[in-house]
Amino acid sequence: MWTLVVNCGSSSLKFALLSPDSGEVPLSGLAERLGSDLASVRVDRGGERVNVPLPGGSHPEAFGVLLGELDGLGLRNEVSAVGHRVVHGGERFSAPALITPEVLDAIRACVPLAPLHNPANLAGIEAAQEAFPGLPHVAVFDTAFHQTMPEVAYRYAVPTEWYMQHGVRRYGFHGTSHAYVAGEAAWMLGRDLSELNLITAHLGNGCSVTAVQGGRSVDTSMGLTPLEGVVMGTRSGDVDPGLHDYLARQAGLSLTQITAALNKESGLLGLSGLTNDMRELEEAASRGHEGARLAVEIFVYRLAKTIAGMVAPLGRLDGLVFTGGIGENSATVRGVTLARLGLLGFKVDEATNARAVRGQGGVITTADSVPALVVNTNEELMIARETARVLEGVQA
Repeated sequence: MWTLVVNCGSSSLKFALLSPDSGEVPLSGLAERLGSDLASVRVDRGGERVNVPLPGGSHPEAFGVLLGELDGLGLRNEVSAVGHRVVHGGERFSAPALITPEVLDAIRACVPLAPLHNPANLAGIEAAQEAFPGLPHVAVFDTAFHQTMPEVAYRYAVPTEWYMQHGVRRYGFHGTSHAYVAGEAAWMLGRDLSELNLITAHLGNGCSVTAVQGGRSVDTSMGLTPLEGVVMGTRSGDVDPGLHDYLARQAGLSLTQITAALNKESGLLGLSGLTNDMRELEEAASRGHEGARLAVEIFVYRLAKTIAGMVAPLGRLDGLVFTGGIGENSATVRGVTLARLGLLGFKVDEATNARAVRGQGGVITTADSVPALVVNTNEELMIARETARVLEGVQA
């Protein structure tokens, strides 16, 4: 039996059909630019890749393409459950949940905490429930893994009523990825996860760093929203909260305009004035592009500072994990970051670090070093496993 994993964005739909046990993926795909004339669905049928134009296509129409692909493979009736990525579960969810009307209401209640993400996740759930009305649907929350953070880590130093009445606290994100790579790192190191103190760095267009103690998140770099923390592709990461008032007065910008710019026009893109793609920035920097050079240097500098800070809640560091599109493919980012963290005992192995790209992972430090590893994340597989675990509990 197969689990269908759905990750729905405001104009995108990512899907994968997986076996939770073996990890086999006979079908996966990504629908992009939904709602526009450029909408299309890229489908991967076990290695055979095709692109299906879908001009003006919506999420339900993208699901129609998915259903057609499942029918073509004769697997539609073999789908046993649907697992959904949901970005924000607030304090309500510390674990995945079988989707019921009450759970849907709770996800809607979290929309003010994730106005860019939760509405899209809800749209994906509704479209999938219409396409698969007879199947169990499970919500897997980005924030759930971080609900083990102690109060000292998740509370802001703001008036208590803001937290009590409005939920103003640090929630953290990318939890599915952090949990998955921590487990994989323990296996690679031949250690029990419950005995390890790890720092996991999920580095993609969105980036976050998490302190994982015994398999549990004890601190993380993202906060109330995915804007807090390290420099990202188009997000600023940490800035002075007074920035909003200053720009409102000096530039006449509204709160909405400033927040949008911090989310969509900042980070690597804003610093370089060129792109948010680390590969392109590294190439441009090598050709002497000053903005690209500065963007990469600031990215690595802030990343190293954040990783060093995550040692404090752990007390002892047994390993550092790089994952995500940048973490898995940029030997430069990893190498310079580890060089900055030499005081923590890291000694990079240049040859193994250089080889760890395009799906190749493993330990990238020398034998006498605190281990740093490249682990390829697999959020879809983690969501499928979590979905199976929830259903096993329901059936027990």
